[in-house]
Amino acid sequence: MSRADFYLIAKPRFLTEPLRLVCELARKANDAGLFTLVLARDQAQAEELDELLWAFDNDAYIPHQIAGEDVDEEEAIVLIVAPGTEAPSRPLVINLRDEAYQGVCERVLEVVPADPAAREPLRERWRQYKARGMDMNKYDM
Repeated sequence: MSRADFYLIAKPRFLTEPLRLVCELARKANDAGLFTLVLARDQAQAEELDELLWAFDNDAYIPHQIAGEDVDEEEAIVLIVAPGTEAPSRPLVINLRDEAYQGVCERVLEVVPADPAAREPLRERWRQYKARGMDMNKYDM
């Protein structure tokens, strides 16, 4: 049974930098040895996340790459994927896009900004995952 975990951002430190939460989720995945796919909204977000993963924690190195050419997928525990790039299946998916993840995984994490405009696509994704029989969880961050 796969799971969908929705992280609703409310805390000030994540409100201004929602990608910081993505980094923390990626660090947890890395610590657990879980190969992770991060579905970025666009190329700019993919690059911003790539930079942030290098810098956000001096004590933690999270092996990561942006999917595309010359990617060593065995090494990149965290693979950041911009739209239009083919992505391999991985057990954990962090989805930053408006549409539900359609592929196969054990868990999908949805990071949801506090912006009310983001909530409607969110409800739609929630319905889609639920309809697929996934185990649903919600966390207020």
